[in-house]
Amino acid sequence: MAEDEDDASKTEDASGKKLSDAREKGDVPMSQEVKIWLMLLASLVVVSMIAPSSIRRLSDGLVGYLEHAGTVPVDQGAIGGILRDTALTAFLAILLPVLIMAAAGVLGTILQIGWLVTAEKMKPDIAKLNPLPAFMRLFSMQNGLELVKGFVKMAVIGAVCYIILKPMMISVEHYAGMPMELLLSEIQYLVVRLFLWVTIIMFLLAGGDLFYQRFKYAEKMKMSKHDQKEEYKQQEGDPIVKGRLRQMRFDKARQRMMQAVPRADVVVTNPTHFAVALKYDQSAMAAPVVLAKGADAVAAKIREIAKENDIPIVENPPLARALFASVEIDQEIPPEHYKAMAEVISYVFKLKNRLGRN
Repeated sequence: MAEDEDDASKTEDASGKKLSDAREKGDVPMSQEVKIWLMLLASLVVVSMIAPSSIRRLSDGLVGYLEHAGTVPVDQGAIGGILRDTALTAFLAILLPVLIMAAAGVLGTILQIGWLVTAEKMKPDIAKLNPLPAFMRLFSMQNGLELVKGFVKMAVIGAVCYIILKPMMISVEHYAGMPMELLLSEIQYLVVRLFLWVTIIMFLLAGGDLFYQRFKYAEKMKMSKHDQKEEYKQQEGDPIVKGRLRQMRFDKARQRMMQAVPRADVVVTNPTHFAVALKYDQSAMAAPVVLAKGADAVAAKIREIAKENDIPIVENPPLARALFASVEIDQEIPPEHYKAMAEVISYVFKLKNRLGRN
């Protein structure tokens, strides 16, 4: 029941990371019917194009021994040589067809999942030694569907084979006195026809099974919203924790900025919305440096600290807005603001001189 509820909550498509992790473990959608179809297609090519020459090569070798049966020595060495030659001829005759069919099976895998080499499936797993899960799988819905699919496939293929071979079985006496070469040609025709129809049927079955396997895999890999959040936490970190850390860094940076305000020579304001605290030491600096800046509540705090430390506050809205927008903390002001800033610095120095005389 809990498993059904868990499956019901998995409504989201699998993420790229989950699919990639599953692929690394060898968990990919695979249709065996596609591999069987390609092997049947290869068999059709073999039977129609390669098998005749292979059979001819094999029969030529056997006919040669049969024609000279009375003259061939029957000692152990001669019989061993005949067996070796016959085995070699048979091996060479079937080698190419076997290689073609094996290549078709490999191609069936590569076309579906690409090139994938993983040892994950071969790793020892103690859980696999428990016979109970394997026994329960025998009566699972999945095994039931596979059993029904197998019965349907065998019934359809069996019906096609019967329809094609029935004429030959009815007129079997027709083939009794037929020359060997003509008989082999007739058999080849029937086999090619048989393989052709079975290949066509398997093509339809393979297409349906491929669609079903990929649909079933997509359903199996679906995620719940909770799974997505957990995956995001693993990849990017907990967003709540990240937000808190970001806020802590911001608070520390603002605290350091406020601690630098008492060292400023002047605070340029908007007058209410922006405030920029600057320091200028002619002997050590090429241009004034921004020590602190802020808007609204932060600007008010900068003005408050400036008043507490007797730092001149100069209202220059265009300059305050420009410095706030374009200059970062601990950076010198750009040359385009030199003229406006020179007027402010000049005013501050005059103010300090006047206060000093008083």
